[in-house]
Amino acid sequence: MSATAAGRAPRNYLNASYAARSWLLTTDHKRIAILYMLSITLFFFLGGAAAALMRAELATPQGDLVSAETYNKLFTIHGIVMVWFFLVPSIPTVLGNFLVPLMIGARDLAFPRLNLASWYVFVAGSLFGIAAMLLGGVDTGWTFYTPYSTSYSNTYVVTMILGIGIVGFSSIFTGLNFMVTVHTMRAPGMTWFRLPLFVWSIYATSIIMVLATPVLAITLTLVLLERAFGIGVFDPALGGDPVLFEHLFWFYSHPAVYIMILPGMGVVSELITCFSRSRPFSYGLIAISSLAIAVIGFLVWGHHIFVGGMSIYAAMTFSLLSYLVAIPSAIKVFSWLGTMFRGAIFFSTPMLYALGFIGLFTIGGLTGLFLAALPVDVHVTDTYFVIAHFHYIMVGGMVSAYLGGIHFWWPKITGRMYPEWWGKIAALTLFLGFNLTFFPQFILGYLGMPRRYHEYAPEFQVWNVLSTAGATILAVGYLLPLAYLIWSLRYGKLAPPNPWSATGLEWQTSSPPGKDNFARTPIVMQPPYEYDPAHPEAFTPQGEEYV
Repeated sequence: MSATAAGRAPRNYLNASYAARSWLLTTDHKRIAILYMLSITLFFFLGGAAAALMRAELATPQGDLVSAETYNKLFTIHGIVMVWFFLVPSIPTVLGNFLVPLMIGARDLAFPRLNLASWYVFVAGSLFGIAAMLLGGVDTGWTFYTPYSTSYSNTYVVTMILGIGIVGFSSIFTGLNFMVTVHTMRAPGMTWFRLPLFVWSIYATSIIMVLATPVLAITLTLVLLERAFGIGVFDPALGGDPVLFEHLFWFYSHPAVYIMILPGMGVVSELITCFSRSRPFSYGLIAISSLAIAVIGFLVWGHHIFVGGMSIYAAMTFSLLSYLVAIPSAIKVFSWLGTMFRGAIFFSTPMLYALGFIGLFTIGGLTGLFLAALPVDVHVTDTYFVIAHFHYIMVGGMVSAYLGGIHFWWPKITGRMYPEWWGKIAALTLFLGFNLTFFPQFILGYLGMPRRYHEYAPEFQVWNVLSTAGATILAVGYLLPLAYLIWSLRYGKLAPPNPWSATGLEWQTSSPPGKDNFARTPIVMQPPYEYDPAHPEAFTPQGEEYV
């Protein structure tokens, strides 16, 4: 008698064993993805709490809620936690871990034990970060600019840098694992140009992880050596050069922007094709543009330090390269628009997040071109214009893509459906709250309000009040999915294997998948995304109508 016939849930990766040991020692990529999801969700709300305190402080110009020292620690904690403990690992470690083997027809990643080790390394590094916060925090900003971080700050810089360095090894392990898996474990018939676009984006991201993260580790090690032993690397008083730190730091940190956003682009490519019921408009260009972004991204770090001290010829070169990296990003955006133009669009919750991504990422990308222009950059450097641009890309874009992916694959991950109307309300709330929070900051920056100040001139208050009001709405947009997704774990309807009528090997397994993913190794016989736009009703998602 089968498990279903006997009234028991079919055996899957979730109910294979309920013991804590089975989770903490698992080598199943799907369970490791869940461990990462729980970890980074904690850090997301920790970083969000710091942001909420900052916005409350900035509601009035007097700086009457927290002191300047506390405010410095708040924006440092917010930046460090969001960048290194949430944004960088988010999509690769959660959706990448869960989906890459399923999408290419593999039973697991190439190195399952290394995958588990990467999570433990992440946890170890994050404990150092939490310790630094509990002991008194750090006030250097997330960039650790020297010589302040090496010679003058009396906060827990060493502890925090150790945590970030350790977490960096987790990124390297993860990227290496993905690269080897994609090269060696594809199912028969899964050629390179039959790979899902999400896998292309994870592969390109892995290249950056493996090549760029060691530069960050070296840079932070030099900061530690100068701080601990007085070795003159960055401090001019010791014979060092602070601009050298800026070059080393941004040589990693600008490619890290693409570590954060490239996986989100891969998620959006999957969502747009599925809910447009159309093959991608130029699959090959979308795939190759991911690699182009990864390569060109290593060449544009200098635009972060136009005012830091470089020759006009170097500045013009970095300016041109910064415009160049926009081309493959634009290819993706126009390809998504072309896919929708010739498709039949369904406005399901994941699609709303994808559309939100396109709008927010486009605004962030266009304002990035402003910052690539030398005269404009000189005017708005270190103002709220830069804050707004960064958040439109990293928070508006990446978090929208992450939540869109979570909603899209939630039935596959948990075997449960969430309430669709609540999902749509959350997506629209997030889009509204985000724009109300950050668009006024473009105006503040243009008017000259500097970032990282807990007091400001009274004429800036109206824009700051709007931004704080938007942050309140944005918080609701983040808390709603947390509430109804947790609710769905117990009360949500059971999910069928393919609730969205999507293509892809991951939808050919049960929801949730079995421990080994597939009963037998699949054989791929056709190109990806074989939707028929002439008959979209044949692929209608549950409870949806096409337009």
